[in-house]
Amino acid sequence: MLSGGAVAYDNMSPSVFLLWLVIISVLAHSALASIPLAYFLDCGGTKEVTVDNLTYIPDESYIKVGKTTTINKPDLLPILSTLRYFPDTSAKKYCYSLPVIKGSKYLVKTMYYYGGFDGRNKQPPVFDQIIEGTRWSVVNTTEDYAKGLSSYFDIVVVPSGKTLSVCLARNAHTGGASPFISALEVKRLDASFYNPTDFNKYALLTVARHAFGAEDIISFPDDKLNRMWQPYKDQNLVVESHSNVTSSDFWNQPPVKAFSSAMTTSRGKTLEIQWPPMSLPSTYYYISLYFQDNRNPSPYSWRIFDVSINGHTFFSSLNATTKGVTVYAAKWPLSGQTKITLTPGSGIPVGPVINAGEIYQVLPLGGRTHTRDVIAMEDLARSIQNPPADWHGDPCLPKGNSWTGVTCSNGFHARVTTLNLTNAGVSGSLPPTLGRLSALEHLWLGENKLSGTIPDLSGLKELETLHLEKNNFEGPLPPSTKKLPKLRIIESDFENKSPNTNLKQSEVKVEQMALEIHP
Repeated sequence: MLSGGAVAYDNMSPSVFLLWLVIISVLAHSALASIPLAYFLDCGGTKEVTVDNLTYIPDESYIKVGKTTTINKPDLLPILSTLRYFPDTSAKKYCYSLPVIKGSKYLVKTMYYYGGFDGRNKQPPVFDQIIEGTRWSVVNTTEDYAKGLSSYFDIVVVPSGKTLSVCLARNAHTGGASPFISALEVKRLDASFYNPTDFNKYALLTVARHAFGAEDIISFPDDKLNRMWQPYKDQNLVVESHSNVTSSDFWNQPPVKAFSSAMTTSRGKTLEIQWPPMSLPSTYYYISLYFQDNRNPSPYSWRIFDVSINGHTFFSSLNATTKGVTVYAAKWPLSGQTKITLTPGSGIPVGPVINAGEIYQVLPLGGRTHTRDVIAMEDLARSIQNPPADWHGDPCLPKGNSWTGVTCSNGFHARVTTLNLTNAGVSGSLPPTLGRLSALEHLWLGENKLSGTIPDLSGLKELETLHLEKNNFEGPLPPSTKKLPKLRIIESDFENKSPNTNLKQSEVKVEQMALEIHP
């Protein structure tokens, strides 16, 4: 008789083993293939809508909370005429959860148009948005809305797990208003995009993305990722280009249309651009600049110049060829106004040129809940009925926006230390993975309608208090529970429901008292 996997593998023929590997590979590939390359969600929508050849679908499959409404305004884009809003003031956050490929890079865009949906006829609500466990930015659309415009934000991030959470949350400025969202886009990027950023520690928050000299916004289908390249002009000369370039030849793959115009100066003159147009907070930024010579190629007439930012050398002797070139810095310090200076080399017959630029704030991640705890808490959320409305996204982070009833340790990899759902109105059962919350100190689940057996809790070495009273558990407590080294208090009301125990209610209480004084 075979006993154990080792013997089975020893007797497996090479052909069978190879077939097994192929099957596993196919199954894994099939699972990954089922995850979309991109999500385009019409928040609050009830049917598919098409905008600029992109199809947006209703968001209801990816969020379980909030209410929906419509905005009746002529000539409004379909994705702006519906929205999802969140009036529940007790929830700490409101989260979308989307299946993704762990370790892949994603560009996330949120879009907002207030439209007076709440009947308050005041300024739009102000609130936070959260990506994974990091507070991403404050959403204040007041200025754009006053101009009749929608607002959008985007960020580049690498999810740490198999789902990506995009959340909204109240802040000190929200008051009684309701956070809302009009549309959400999540697009997988090629692994080469925006390198060499360490996405285990940082995300990239878009500050500005411009096509210099352009007349209109460039987006999909010219940019396959639907990045928005705003037109940017100043007093500098604008030239057009009809050269053929290939987007994939450039780092970060800017759209070809971004190279149809450029800013330049005449021969021998320096080109200065105040860009981005806003003052920047003092921190680090990812900067990517795109250049291309609009003339016919010639070995006797190169366009060479130095690039500096705020007087500091960014790149020396850049040769802007007709095929184009990208120059970037992954972590460049900036503060206040920013000036880009292009200085032509000696004897160069033409002035410098610049076509487009992107700048992202290098945003330190606020941390992530330990993977073991995330799995256990997500299993618990699926195993019980009627969990708190904010039990989506990261269980612990950001600080102040943990799941209701959950308290966590500090640090980049937070651990769940307290789980308190006393009288929370939950039912269902407890999953086996509850015993993997190895940093848990207090487990309070009393006064609910939980049922089934208590899972093995022997892994909860830090547990000090355990409250299970006034539920419908079948009992008994696993014997290993009494051996937990730090456990002081057990509150339970198991009756003699199990054939494996003769404990009576009074004996359980004696056991409880003994545990309270356990050294």
